[in-house]
Amino acid sequence: MIELYAWPTPNAQKVSILLEELAMAYAVKPVDITKGGQFDPAFLRISPNGRMPAIIDTEAPGGPLAIFESGAILIYLAEKAGRFLPAEPHGRFAALQWVMWQMSGLGPMFGQAFHFRNYAPEPLPYAIDRYSREADRLMGVLERQLEGREFITDALSIADMACYPWTLVGGMLGLDMASFPALTAWQVRMAARPGVVRGMALLEEHRMTSPKLDEEARRNLLGSTRN
Repeated sequence: MIELYAWPTPNAQKVSILLEELAMAYAVKPVDITKGGQFDPAFLRISPNGRMPAIIDTEAPGGPLAIFESGAILIYLAEKAGRFLPAEPHGRFAALQWVMWQMSGLGPMFGQAFHFRNYAPEPLPYAIDRYSREADRLMGVLERQLEGREFITDALSIADMACYPWTLVGGMLGLDMASFPALTAWQVRMAARPGVVRGMALLEEHRMTSPKLDEEARRNLLGSTRN
């Protein structure tokens, strides 16, 4: 059994999509990041960085195995199931390089663009422009990769699952999604998959419907503090 420690964010949805696509048994353990659940000592023993998602594989060889960082989780689960990450080097690293691209670029830059558009105490035009331009550039990179392809690396892989939830934020960043036709067609293909639909429904009853934060949520999500 996989225990998934999560809250409804793109990083957690990556993992729930993969679990659903794999039809792998899992139990969701909510970590309410608006209430400071990520700082709970029990959670920090699983995820020392105080960020979700994290998993525990209760049936791992040698005993329960805890893993944090969504990219590492995707690789572990794909390898455990023998799906969505080819074994041969060309296919394997074709997928892995796009997972790393999402982890180091798409997610962080979209996160910063969203932050400065919605959460900064006062408008900072330079920061908004800087991160919005980078978000647009990264979407252009993915657009070019998807031209003439059904999925990011031809066959569905963890690269698609890593990138898909984050690309849905594009419209909230003021990006002109019509300028990315190959990417938006890929989004439609992904959204039509039952596993993706189920994965995106992760803890949907707790999903934020507005970027506005109360003081407690702002402190827990945006405050700079040691765990």
